[in-house]
Amino acid sequence: MSESYRGVIAWQKSMALVTEVYRVTEDFPRREMYGLTRQLREAAVSVPSNIAEGKGRQTKRDYVQFLYRARGSLLEAQTQLEVGRNLQFLTLATYETVFEQGCEVGRVLNGLINNVKAQIRSPES
Repeated sequence: MSESYRGVIAWQKSMALVTEVYRVTEDFPRREMYGLTRQLREAAVSVPSNIAEGKGRQTKRDYVQFLYRARGSLLEAQTQLEVGRNLQFLTLATYETVFEQGCEVGRVLNGLINNVKAQIRSPES
C-alpha cells in the first residue's frame, strides 16, 4: 500500500464534498452552529479522514474497515443534509446538488471497497 492517500479518487471527491458542505452550511441559522451545522461538517470531514487513516494502516483488512467507516460517515452526512432540507435551511436545488455529489462519493467509495476486498481475497495481485 505505497500510494499516498492524496491519489485516491474517493479521497479527492470526498474532500470536494467537505468544501461544498462547509460552503452551504454557512447559511444555516446561527442557532444551529453547535447543532446540525457542526454535526454535518464533522460527518463530512470524517469521510476523507477515514480514507486517509485507512490508507496509512499496515494491512488491507484495516484499510477496508476504515473505508466502511468513511461510508458510514457519508450516509450520516447525507441524512443530515436531508434534515437541513426538511427544515428549509437548504433550497431544493442546493440539497439535490450536494446530495448527488455525496452519491458520487459513495459510488467511488464502494468501488474502492470492492477493489481492496478483491485484493485481500487474491493476495498475488
